[in-house]
Amino acid sequence: MAAREGVVSEGVVRDAAARQAVPAGGTAAPVPTPAEGASVVTRSAEHAAQPADRPRSYYRDADGRVRRDLHPRELLEAVRSRSGALWVDIDATNRHQHALLEKVFNFHPLAIEDTLNPQSRVKLEEFPEHLFAIVRGVKFCEDTNDPYDVETFNQCFFLTRNVLVTTHGQVAPAVDAVFERVDRSPDLLERGAERLMHAVMDSSIDAYFPILDQLDEFIDGLEQRVYAAFDQEALRDIFSVKRLTLTLRRHLTPQREVFNTLTNRPSRLLSPDVQVYFRDVYDHVLRINDSLDTYRELLGNTMDSYLSQVSNRLGQTTKGLTVAATLSVPFVMVSGMWGMNFDNIPLAHHPHGFAIMMAIQFALGVGLVAVLRWRRLL
Repeated sequence: MAAREGVVSEGVVRDAAARQAVPAGGTAAPVPTPAEGASVVTRSAEHAAQPADRPRSYYRDADGRVRRDLHPRELLEAVRSRSGALWVDIDATNRHQHALLEKVFNFHPLAIEDTLNPQSRVKLEEFPEHLFAIVRGVKFCEDTNDPYDVETFNQCFFLTRNVLVTTHGQVAPAVDAVFERVDRSPDLLERGAERLMHAVMDSSIDAYFPILDQLDEFIDGLEQRVYAAFDQEALRDIFSVKRLTLTLRRHLTPQREVFNTLTNRPSRLLSPDVQVYFRDVYDHVLRINDSLDTYRELLGNTMDSYLSQVSNRLGQTTKGLTVAATLSVPFVMVSGMWGMNFDNIPLAHHPHGFAIMMAIQFALGVGLVAVLRWRRLL
């Protein structure tokens, strides 16, 4: 069973080992062959090294032999054979690789044009000879100091009967993850091109779940800062997390329609058995959308609570200022009246006139405040 994990062997190394096994008599010793049913990933001796203009690829022919990183001529032969399973991953930033979409695979020009635009909308289109889909991937941006900044990128898929072609920019975590799985177990190619497309799309959607976990931690921290210890700087972070939530929802919502179509619409390139697997991805999209809606409501409630606390604190401050202003009203009135330039003013010549007037003013202020509180106006 160890042979089923996939043995990556270079054709050059195998030929060299065969030459070393030749005895002095000139008769070649037999070269060990893999166990029956095992998948062996090989590269031809002519193309052992992968140039930059050659895309990553896997090809499992009708005999069960698995090869990788095929030369463009070999890719063309594999496409024309219409047998086995071929997966080619093209870097859209490399013009030599991108030219293969037209020269080798002969895809529709409009679909090829969409692969060059990083702002192309998420879509699913069926052409006479192939299926074309765009899925939006997402990850946290590591180039900025903003912990709430995310980076989005398009992943394009071309599907025919036995060929899957994926195209992307410099970032493609989902494609890299599935390539590693095929490296470990080339038998994944036995399931066909449509199942490979499902694996990449599923990995791309699953990348949203770690972001949701991080988003949940952000919201818990904000609630702690607002409810437990009122932090006046929390408002900026609330807006940042809310913007992150809306960004994720904006990119994910169109994909719901794409996977709904892949799940329910009959297609000559997708068998009903494979559409069941896309139903699982569609379920993940719905779960993520529901979680984002829940987070948006939590953030709305947190913001309302923050504004309510600000309003309450403002009310308390205003109430204190009102009390102070109410106490000062008698002082202003009495001092104004007794400060007029007249000779006959009561208590003007009394030895304790100042103290008496202060007591009267203070008593009037306290009485006024008591009346207002009794009337529940303060």
